[in-house]
Amino acid sequence: MQVIAMHGWAGDARGWEPFLDAWQRRSWHWQCGDRGYGPRPPETVAWRQNAGPRVVIAHSLGSHLVPPAVLQQADAVVLLASFGRFVPEGTAGRRLRAAMAAMAEQLASDQASAMLQAFLDRAAAPQPASLLPPGIAAAPLGDAGRQRLQDDLALLAATTGLAPAFPPHARVLIVEGGADQIVVQEARALLRDALPAADTLVLAGVGHCLLSPALVPLVCGWIEGLP
Repeated sequence: MQVIAMHGWAGDARGWEPFLDAWQRRSWHWQCGDRGYGPRPPETVAWRQNAGPRVVIAHSLGSHLVPPAVLQQADAVVLLASFGRFVPEGTAGRRLRAAMAAMAEQLASDQASAMLQAFLDRAAAPQPASLLPPGIAAAPLGDAGRQRLQDDLALLAATTGLAPAFPPHARVLIVEGGADQIVVQEARALLRDALPAADTLVLAGVGHCLLSPALVPLVCGWIEGLP
């Protein structure tokens, strides 16, 4: 089994630490992409040839950050706390777009670190952010990382559906956080509508970062059950 994992906006490859032991015990070949927002350099990913089924696991914006050539060759995709389009139409969308514009302004200022920590606190909630693996808010942002954050925030605001390279015949698992404060209900419903054949799991009382001990066994069990 090949697994390629991709974090979402303001994340990095360290966010997959809870999965590593499970992947190693199963002898799966895994790679974790990294956009290089923080102290870690950008890390690209690619499938090995003739090495078994190909599974992408993507958190939030992650499916849009995976290289298109990688995503389109996936046999299965696990979407964690993802969305059909991040900013829905209507009143909720207008409020969210205004909030994202304010975040973009803060990224360009000396308020960037405080904004990122506030975002991560909300993404973890109702669980405490202290449960998250170390992330990009722990160190000052470099110019290149700040620019990637700006670029991907604009990408997040511009999403209108599935990533263009999303494989139409892949098996799909959608995992939602029942208490997600980042992806609004309308955006979650749009994802389910776009992938009506997907399996869907909702973790009650869990936020956007899906900080639940049930997550890893649920995801790995679903992957093991693939035909």
